[in-house]
Amino acid sequence: MGAFANPVSLMTSELSVPATAPSRLRRFAAMMYEGVLLFGIVFAAGYLFDTLTESHDGSMFRHARQFLLFLAIGVYFLACWRGGQTLPMKTWDIRLVDMKGGRPSFGRLLLRYVLMWPLPLVAALLVKGASLMTGYTSTDLLIVFAPFSIFIWTWFDRDGQFLHDRLAGTRLIDIKTSRTKSG
Repeated sequence: MGAFANPVSLMTSELSVPATAPSRLRRFAAMMYEGVLLFGIVFAAGYLFDTLTESHDGSMFRHARQFLLFLAIGVYFLACWRGGQTLPMKTWDIRLVDMKGGRPSFGRLLLRYVLMWPLPLVAALLVKGASLMTGYTSTDLLIVFAPFSIFIWTWFDRDGQFLHDRLAGTRLIDIKTSRTKSG
C-alpha cells in the first residue's frame, strides 16, 4: 500500500460518499500538533501533582505521577474524541468514527485509548534493550521514535488504519477528501 489514503466502505452520517483514511503525512502532522498540546496538559498535571505531594524530583512518587499523567492524557483524549475530533484533528480535517461512520461509544473510545499504548511501549523497550546490549547510552535517544511505531501497522492494514483503531472498532476518516468528492 502506498502513502496515500485508501477508500473504505463506510458511509458517515454527514457524508454521501465513501470515506477515505487520511494520509499518513496528515496523521503525522496532527500527531506533532497533538504533542504540543499534550506538553501543556502533562506540564499542568505534573505541576499540580508536585505541588500537592510536595515532591522535589521526578523519582519521588514516580508510579503515582505516571498514573496521574496517564489519566490526564486519557481525560483529554476521551473528552475530545466524544465529539469526534481533537483540535489537531479539526485542523487537519480528520475525524474519529465507529465502523458504521457514527459517533463511537464511550467504551470504544476508552478501549482505543488503552490500545494505543502497547506498540509505543514495546518500541521503547526495544530501544532500551538495544542500549543495554550495545553499551551505548546514546542509543536511548532513539526513544523519540517510539510513538511513531503506531504507523507501522498502517502499511499492512487494507484501509491504512492504525492497529488500535482496527481492534477498537473505530477508524479515522478524511473529512476534506469526502467533502470535495460530494460537493
